[in-house]
Amino acid sequence: MIDGVKLKKIQKHCDDRGFFAELVRDDEPELLNRFGQASWSMTYPGVIKAFHYHEKQDDLWFFPSGNAQVVLYDLRKDSSTHGQTDVYYMGDENPIMLLIPVGVAHGYRVLGNIPATIIYFTTSSYHAANPDEKRISYDDPTINFCWDTQYR
Repeated sequence: MIDGVKLKKIQKHCDDRGFFAELVRDDEPELLNRFGQASWSMTYPGVIKAFHYHEKQDDLWFFPSGNAQVVLYDLRKDSSTHGQTDVYYMGDENPIMLLIPVGVAHGYRVLGNIPATIIYFTTSSYHAANPDEKRISYDDPTINFCWDTQYR
């Protein structure tokens, strides 16, 4: 696992009415050391949204519906996992929270035939005039990630 990335499995409490689950709590500073903003987005099947990274903020991602292949790449030159790529499968089939630290490039591809919804929390609010978001192409040769489904 890339240094600084953290994973939290979501505990669902189910009964005859449905379910309830906690995503992030104020007594979990290991997940989000500061609250900046909560955001919600939907992406259509097959779409790839990659890559970008932040210089000041951490992201905490959760996919409450649909499924996504999430790819992380450690850009931090001083990290013990510099240059490492990690892949996570998140969504309906695997409800987890994923903390993505500063300097780790991240992106995702929606899997299956339904849109994926992402809810994410950041340690800083978005500023349109000066966004903390650096873009890298989804097919960047340094990251060299193959987004094709691997038929095994």
